[in-house]
Amino acid sequence: MNDADAQGIAALRSILALERKQGFGDRAVVGGMDRFLEQWGSRLAPIIGNPPSYSSLSSERREQWAAHVLSRLPASVGPQTRPQRPGRASSRPAAPPPPPKLSDPVTRITGVTNSNLPKLRQLGLNTVRDLLHHFPNRHDDFGDIRRIADLQFGMEQTILAEVAEIAPSVIGSKRSSAHAVLTDSTGGVRVTWFNQGYLVNTLRPGTKVFVSGKVSAFRGHLLFENPEYEIMRGQDDLMHTGRLVPIYPLVDGLYQRTLRGIVKRALDAALPQIEDHLPEDVLHRTGMLSLQSAVSQMHYPDSPESKEAARSRLAFDEMFMLQMAVLRRKMLWQEEDTGVPLDTDLAELSAFVESLPFSLTDAQKRASDEILADLRLATPMSRLLEGDVGSGKTVVSAIAMLAAALNGCQAALLAPTEILAEQHFLTVTRLLRRSPSDGKGGHIVTVTSGERTVTVGLLLGSLPKRVKDDVRLMLAAGQVDIIIGTHAVIQESVDIPKLALAVVDEQHRFGVMQRAALREKGTRPHLLVMSATPIPRSLALTLYGELDRSVIDEMPPGRPPIVTRYELPERRHVVYNFIRAQIADGRQAFIVLPFIEESEVLVAGTSPDTGAPYRPTPGEDTRRTKFIKGAVNEFERLSSEVFPDLRLGLLHGRMSLSEKESAMDAFQRGDLDILVSTPVVEVGIDVPNATVMLIDGADRFGLAQLHQFRGRVGRGKHESCCILLADEPGGSARERLKLVEKFRDGFKLAEMDLDLRGPGDYLGTRQSGVPVFKIAKITDQDIASTARAEAAKLLQLDPALDKPEYKLLSERLAVYEKTITGEMS
Repeated sequence: MNDADAQGIAALRSILALERKQGFGDRAVVGGMDRFLEQWGSRLAPIIGNPPSYSSLSSERREQWAAHVLSRLPASVGPQTRPQRPGRASSRPAAPPPPPKLSDPVTRITGVTNSNLPKLRQLGLNTVRDLLHHFPNRHDDFGDIRRIADLQFGMEQTILAEVAEIAPSVIGSKRSSAHAVLTDSTGGVRVTWFNQGYLVNTLRPGTKVFVSGKVSAFRGHLLFENPEYEIMRGQDDLMHTGRLVPIYPLVDGLYQRTLRGIVKRALDAALPQIEDHLPEDVLHRTGMLSLQSAVSQMHYPDSPESKEAARSRLAFDEMFMLQMAVLRRKMLWQEEDTGVPLDTDLAELSAFVESLPFSLTDAQKRASDEILADLRLATPMSRLLEGDVGSGKTVVSAIAMLAAALNGCQAALLAPTEILAEQHFLTVTRLLRRSPSDGKGGHIVTVTSGERTVTVGLLLGSLPKRVKDDVRLMLAAGQVDIIIGTHAVIQESVDIPKLALAVVDEQHRFGVMQRAALREKGTRPHLLVMSATPIPRSLALTLYGELDRSVIDEMPPGRPPIVTRYELPERRHVVYNFIRAQIADGRQAFIVLPFIEESEVLVAGTSPDTGAPYRPTPGEDTRRTKFIKGAVNEFERLSSEVFPDLRLGLLHGRMSLSEKESAMDAFQRGDLDILVSTPVVEVGIDVPNATVMLIDGADRFGLAQLHQFRGRVGRGKHESCCILLADEPGGSARERLKLVEKFRDGFKLAEMDLDLRGPGDYLGTRQSGVPVFKIAKITDQDIASTARAEAAKLLQLDPALDKPEYKLLSERLAVYEKTITGEMS
C-alpha cells in the first residue's frame, strides 16, 4: 500500500466517524458520501469492495454499511498492511483477478460504482471497449510545469510542489473547504479548494503534488482556486495535471475527475488487447499510427502533434470503412447480375438534341457523353450528375431517359417532394415537345420526339386512388415509358418491369437503401443521381463514394452576370420602383416568399417599436409576435396596393397540378408581369425574359437555397438582378445575405454553407444518407480522398477480402455494414 492509499483510508475512517456522530445524515462530506466514493472508491475497492449508492440508503442501512467498512479497514495504514478476509487468516496473498476483456461490462473496471454506473450507461458506456472509444472532445494543456517563482497572473499553469500546510475551514452551515500552502525551492503559493474539506486528510503536509489551474491574486499573494491536483507517483502516470489532460463528454452527476480515472484504468488494463484491422501495406503507404497508439494518444497525447496524428488515424478509419462499404456495395451490385445495355447511337436521340431551342454547352455535352457511354455497357451505371444553378442538368437527364424509352425500356425519375416531382414532369414533357393529353387527368401525357411517341407518367402519393391505380396498371403493362414521382415509385406495389434507368434528383435527401430499392425495380437498372445544389468535394466523397462523378461546370453562353443586392427594409419602395421600371422595359419579375400563409413567430427581448434590445420591467413578458408575410396575402396586397395596373400571378405548393401548370405557362408566355411564389420556383422554371428575383424574407433561407432562387433569372440576354430583402435579420442571417451578395460561384457558396451550418443542417435535416462520425469531420477532404484511394486499391487486389491478412478487416467491415445499413436507410 502506498502513501496515497493510506491517506484515503485515513480520510474514509474520519468521514465515517463524523457520519456516526451526525446520525448518518450524509453531511460529513460536501457533495455527499457518493462524491467521495467516486473519487476514492477505485483505490479503496480492494478493501471496501464495490460501494453502494450511499445517498439511496436509509440511515439504518448506512450505519450497517459503515460498520462493515470500518471492520475491514486495517488498524495500521502503513505500506505493508494488507486487508484480511473476515474470520479467516491467509498465509499467502490471493491471486489477482484476470484483466478485463474488451467485451466485459464496465463494472469490471475499478471505480465503477452503483451510483455512477447509470450515468455511464447514459453516455452509452456499457463495455470496456466503449470506455476505450469514449474519446475526449478537447484537452486542457497543463503540460507547462513551472517553478512557483515563475507563475504569472491570469494564466493556466502547472506546478510540482510540496504541501507545507493544509487546514479546513467552515463557511456557512457545514460547508468545509481546504486551504493549503504549497512550496518548492523558489517560493510558496496559496491554494483553496472550496467545498472539498476532505482533502485535508488526502493532501497531508509533506505530500508532493501537481497542481494545475489559473493563478489569481489575493491580497498581494498568488492563489490557485479549485485547481486540478494529482499526488506525485510518476510523470508517466499523470491523469489530471502536468500534461495534455483529456476533457470528456459528461452527464449531470458524473465528475470529470471520476470518468477520467475510469477511462485511464480501462486503458491500462485493456489497451494491449486492441488488434489493428488495417493491413500493414495500408499503414505503410499512409504513414498512419497503429490503432493501439492512436487510441492511447487520443486520450493522453504526448504533444499536440501526437494528438493530431491520432485523430487523423481514427478519422481515416471511419472514412476508410465507409468507402470500403460503399465501393464493395457498388462492385457486388454490378457483378451480381448484368444491367441493360442501351443503344445510344440512335438518329432519334441526335434529332432530339438538335431540335432543342438552345445548344448544349461543352460541359453538358461532356456529361451527356459520359452518361451515354455508361448506358451502352452491360455493367450498370452508377453516376452522380452535379452542376450549378442553371447549368442544364435536367436536359442531360432527359436525354438519358429518352435513350431508355427509344430502346423500348422504361425510365424512372425519383424526386424527394411532390412539388419537385411535378416540376420535373412539366419540364420533361415540355422538353420532349408535349402534345395534347390523352385524358388521364394530366398525369399520363403522350409526347412526340421526332417520329417516335413517348408516354410520360406522374405518380404521387397524394393523387386520388383511381388515378394512382391507372398509372400503376399502365406501368406494369409497359405502357409508360418515363415515370416521374416521389417515394410512391419505390413502393412494393409499383411494378416497373422494363426499368433500365433510374434517375434520382436531390440525391442528398435520399438514403443509400432508398436508392437501392429503386434499383430493385429492374434487372440492375442504370443509376443516375443529380444534385441541384453544388456539393463540396469532401461531402461528395463521403456521401456518394460509390458513384462516378460528372460535373457541369459551365453556364450557357451569352448570359450576363446577375447583380445581387442586399436591401434594408426601409428601401422597399425603391425595390418596388425598380421592378416597375424593369416591367416597363418589357421584362418580368419573381417575388418569392418563404411561406404560403402569413406566419406568426415570437421574438424575445426586443422593443416592439424599434426591434432593439431593451430592459423589461419586473414581470413584463418580453416576447412579442412577429408576422412573416405569406405568398397568398402578399399577392393580394401587391395586386391591389402596389402594382394594381400590372398582371400578377400566384404559385404555391397547395395548388393543383393544373393550376400550377397554368400559372407557369402564363408566366412563360409573358401573360404575367410578376409571379408571386413560395420556394416551389427553386428549380424547374426557365423564363429568359425574367430579370428580377426579389426574395422577400431572405433571412429565412440558407445560402444554397438563396443561390437556387437567384438562378431562376439571368437566363436571357438582359442583365438581371437578385434582391435580398429581410425585415429583421439576425447576425448569422445578415452574414449569409452578405455572402450571397458577394459570391456568384455556387460551389464556393456550398463550401461556405457547409462550414456555417454543418452537414445535417446544410442537407436540410439530420436525415438518412449522412454517416455518423465520432472523430472524422465531413470536411476532412484529404483524409476522405486517401481513404477512397486505399479502399479501391485493396478491393481491386482482393474483392472478397479472403486473404488471411484481411481477416480482421473483413470481420470489422461485416459489422460496420450492418450498422451503416441502419443509419443510411
